[in-house]
Amino acid sequence: MSEKVLMKGNEAIAEAAILAGCRHYFGYPITPQTEIAAYMAKKMPKIGGTFLQAESEIAAINMVYGVSSTGKRVMTSSSSPGISLKSEGLSYLAGADLPALVVNVQRGGPGLGGIQPSQSDYFQATRGSGHGDYHMIVLAPASVQEMAELTVKGFELADKYRMTTMILADGTMGQMMEPVALDIEVKPMPEKPWAVTGTKMSRPHNIINSLFLSPDKLEQMNFERYERYAAIEKNEALYEEYMMEDAEICIAAFGIAARVSKNAINEARKEGIKVGLIRPITLWPFPKAPFENALKTVKEFISVELSMGQMIEDVRLSIDCRVPVTLCNRVGGMIPSPEQVLDAIRNAAKNGGNR
Repeated sequence: MSEKVLMKGNEAIAEAAILAGCRHYFGYPITPQTEIAAYMAKKMPKIGGTFLQAESEIAAINMVYGVSSTGKRVMTSSSSPGISLKSEGLSYLAGADLPALVVNVQRGGPGLGGIQPSQSDYFQATRGSGHGDYHMIVLAPASVQEMAELTVKGFELADKYRMTTMILADGTMGQMMEPVALDIEVKPMPEKPWAVTGTKMSRPHNIINSLFLSPDKLEQMNFERYERYAAIEKNEALYEEYMMEDAEICIAAFGIAARVSKNAINEARKEGIKVGLIRPITLWPFPKAPFENALKTVKEFISVELSMGQMIEDVRLSIDCRVPVTLCNRVGGMIPSPEQVLDAIRNAAKNGGNR
């Protein structure tokens, strides 16, 4: 059995990034993700890497753009208000088809909000964040182990599809401590013939740019990008199912909300209520297939969220609104309790899906 070490979620992300070959980190401190920057500040100089605390989040994301242009694996991290500041740079990365890993350990909002956990950046992450037609691959861990594993996978997906991958974790995931196995398989980094590495007069110049003065060319690039996105939706959607074999009620939840929901499901099963869980691991692409398949037995879905109801829209779209989808939520840094989720399950069972 693999040896495990006790780590915070934020520390697991940083260590996994180093394991994945990331040697360049640019960031700015903000709660509840500051431990990522602190860890990188200690480790990067020891392994020949680069750590730089930028003067702002805007500066940090543009440094990511520059390093990614050279074909190196590069990362930044922040929390909700900081990600908003990075949004223009995220759009530039998408427009230039550059791979990068961005971590958002979410806190409550809008505005400066609070420093407690939230999931209210779902729309921001899954709908592109910045301006223009684009997507990011969005991965949602539900344990410290997944914080590490999805960081490695995030770098690999970013390189595979030449786009930004975001780790979207709630503040609880960043701050909680759990045993982590770090013997994670890392695939070899692919060749990047598009990178700006110097030609030595042996090839044409590579140009990294997100500006297209020809509307025909810009339209072509957008169509080509969305062909790539379609392949990602087909091949990369990830999810976990829990007790869904005979479920008549289905909980949809990610991150800490999914962990709370499993406890409620276990109690509801003791009461004879047939309830299960679908946990999206990729929030984009959203895993539509398991929700469609669940309609064979499920009479009602419950979306458990640390927001005013954002993922619930993707659940409804996945099932074409053919059965009711209700919301069970807490906001402002509060987390739904197992008892609150259990009450929502009991109400759904009592109602029988006839709302």
